[in-house]
Amino acid sequence: MALTPVEIRHVEVRRTWFRGYRRGIVERLLTDIADSFEEVWRERADLADQLEELESEASKHRELETLLRSTLVSAESAAQDMKEQARRESDLIVSEARAEGRRVTRSANSEKERLEEEIRRIRAHLRSALEALEEQHVEPRGDAAPAPQGENAPESGFRRLAG
Repeated sequence: MALTPVEIRHVEVRRTWFRGYRRGIVERLLTDIADSFEEVWRERADLADQLEELESEASKHRELETLLRSTLVSAESAAQDMKEQARRESDLIVSEARAEGRRVTRSANSEKERLEEEIRRIRAHLRSALEALEEQHVEPRGDAAPAPQGENAPESGFRRLAG
């Protein structure tokens, strides 16, 4: 039976005739007090053990929290680094694509100029050939037959080509 401090203070121990206390009542009271005190000490020891376990568990949770925080910071840093690297790579790809586009444009322009020059050269050859044919056609030969007229005339075919 657990006794509280208030109950112990209010226990009445009757006195005997010879100015003493009854031995049985006092011994029972002392036994009850000792039992109560033992129970309190056991509870205190159990609570101390529980406290130690809880403190150990709290320590583990604090360590885990620290680890999680550092992991989160590392993950955020890695994500930021990856974003930055992706941005740099995309900028590089865009600049390379622009350079390639300028190269292709220059190449196409130079090819266009080369082809235009080739067309001018061919036209010049055709004009000079046409002029040579016209000069031959204009200078009549005494023994030559007259030049054909109409669709079968050679100069009309050349003029269509040169025009």
